[in-house]
Amino acid sequence: MTQQSIQSQIKSLLRERNAVLLAHNYMRDEVQEIADITGDSLALSMEAAKTDADVIVFCGVHFMAESASILAPEKTVLLPRLDAGCPMADMVTVDELKKLKASLPGVPVVTYVNSSAAVKAESDICCTSANAVKVVQSLTDDELIFAPDRNLGRYVAGFTNKRFHLWEGYCPTHERLRPEVVKELKAKYPDAPFVCHPECNPAVVQLADHVCSTTGMYDYCRKNAAKRFIIGTEAGILWRLKQENPEKEFILASPALVCPNMKLTSLEDVLEALETMRPVVKVPEETRVPAKRALDRMLAIPRD
Repeated sequence: MTQQSIQSQIKSLLRERNAVLLAHNYMRDEVQEIADITGDSLALSMEAAKTDADVIVFCGVHFMAESASILAPEKTVLLPRLDAGCPMADMVTVDELKKLKASLPGVPVVTYVNSSAAVKAESDICCTSANAVKVVQSLTDDELIFAPDRNLGRYVAGFTNKRFHLWEGYCPTHERLRPEVVKELKAKYPDAPFVCHPECNPAVVQLADHVCSTTGMYDYCRKNAAKRFIIGTEAGILWRLKQENPEKEFILASPALVCPNMKLTSLEDVLEALETMRPVVKVPEETRVPAKRALDRMLAIPRD
């Protein structure tokens, strides 16, 4: 079958199943192309909660589908590739988090949305790269546990005087971007602002003209008068950047900025998920309720 015929079948089945197709900004181009909604993890979680669809097909990684199940328990959530995980999310476990909490009694836990439902359930509030600073600033406590992304935590710590107990987790894809590579590109393209994600190494973040979430990057590149940009996040973002700004040039800061997990989901996987109505991601109630509390607190905080 051609790509176009698979896309056509997917659209037909989406209507038949009363389903909505959500695609993260890092998905393959051809998947983003037919998605009903594209966005970052927070935007998609919010859409999952308010959609009238009976079925949510989540093209992303496992923790994102869990978030949809947490916020919309009455809906069927399909994750076309059950093996699409997040290495960063796997770097924090419930048992380890409980041990840290026990050693720091009363210290609130701020957990990046890139985490399992079980870890969210052990947290006081969640955050994303889009609202992390505001989430931390909303706390009255002078210290906090920040998990699992040490790079995002260090970035956020720069906006507050609070004491951070950082979990030693990180995104392997963003971590691969080296400052010396960025310096070479900035020298080669002096007219191009360097925009990066706060999951990048602090040495890379220091070189950035602008640091933001993927949604923030779309806004920044659309509004900025520059005709060329150096992009410091996963390669999947380029598809929409080019769609929205055909007259501008976007240079990926490194060919290493490709997340293998985000690239697992193919059109064939989406079609099979809709045909078989599997795999289903369902968070048990005993985990869902406390995890939803942490997500609800996050969703109440304004984003960038």
